[in-house]
Amino acid sequence: MDLLELKENLQQNALGRGVLLVASKLYGLGAWLDRASYENGWKTAQSVNSRVVCIGNITAGGTGKTTAVLLAATTLAQEGIRVAIVSRGYKRQQKSNEPVVLFDNPDADWRLAGDEPFMMSRVLSQYKVPIVICPNRAEAAKEALRRFKSQIILLDDGFQHHRLRRDANIILIDAKNPFGNYHLLPYGILREPLSALKRASLIVLTHCDQVSDRQLEDIRDQIRLQNDTVEILESVHKPEYYFDICNTKKVELKDIQGPAACFCALGHPETFEKTLENLGLELKQKWRFPDHQFYTEENLRTFEETRGDLPLITTFKDFVKFPDNWRDILTKNVYVLSVNLKIRGGEKEFDKFTDVLYPKFSKIKNR
Repeated sequence: MDLLELKENLQQNALGRGVLLVASKLYGLGAWLDRASYENGWKTAQSVNSRVVCIGNITAGGTGKTTAVLLAATTLAQEGIRVAIVSRGYKRQQKSNEPVVLFDNPDADWRLAGDEPFMMSRVLSQYKVPIVICPNRAEAAKEALRRFKSQIILLDDGFQHHRLRRDANIILIDAKNPFGNYHLLPYGILREPLSALKRASLIVLTHCDQVSDRQLEDIRDQIRLQNDTVEILESVHKPEYYFDICNTKKVELKDIQGPAACFCALGHPETFEKTLENLGLELKQKWRFPDHQFYTEENLRTFEETRGDLPLITTFKDFVKFPDNWRDILTKNVYVLSVNLKIRGGEKEFDKFTDVLYPKFSKIKNR
């Protein structure tokens, strides 16, 4: 039984819910002590000679953070700014306290880095953006500065990581489920109380096309109660193309329609499935796995034997976790959906996003 199943079972009765509430209180106490230790000088946050921008969230589960990191990294790289990403490599299979660097090493093993950093390295390979993985993000940032002289460091999913001092915090909030039941983990989905939004330099609401204008306004009102000056942007996840992994070529979205099968291991698999349906697919078969799960040969054989002649669709995050011999099992009609984050409101709103990334652009670029 995994943690998600345990939580669901405990929520079925009053005693179990009580256990979860107590655990939430203890979790909150631990989070407060960790934060207070840095705010009161009991521990010292480390600085690096580079601008550090954190892109994170205050909830568990998928908020679209990875696509926001990719958007930030590509925007900076295209402007000629030396940018690096540092990450802890959540749930990587082979752990190490030494920094692991993904850069110009196509034969790297995703198990050393974690699925999300590995996927980002593949997407960003054309932009030459290094990704440094280490549980100590301060050490990862130092390694990025030493090896690549990075002008801007993007701290991936580091809002609750206080060891590395940052210059700005960009917080992602899923408009479909912004704060859950307003309780901390494990009873709720909050990593911190809503008061943590006071530390936000910019807030980006994601999946805004999947909720009403009234719901968006309600979320804004809740944010304003905690931080009445922060800029709040709206965004959507826009599918761009399918990638045929068997033939290594892009396929236009309109070229795949009708019956299909899909699988994923995401925080919110229903969002991925809904996106496919909105693209004109009729999902005859769906497989859902726990977030960050890696795939076995048996999994792939099940997909292949069950789907018949249906196209099989997944995500980049899932694809990088295929076993090495996946080509022996999946031979045709297997596609990865490429999705990018788009800031609503045109250039003016996008400038608010880039201003947080590099507020002194000319000075940074000429450094």
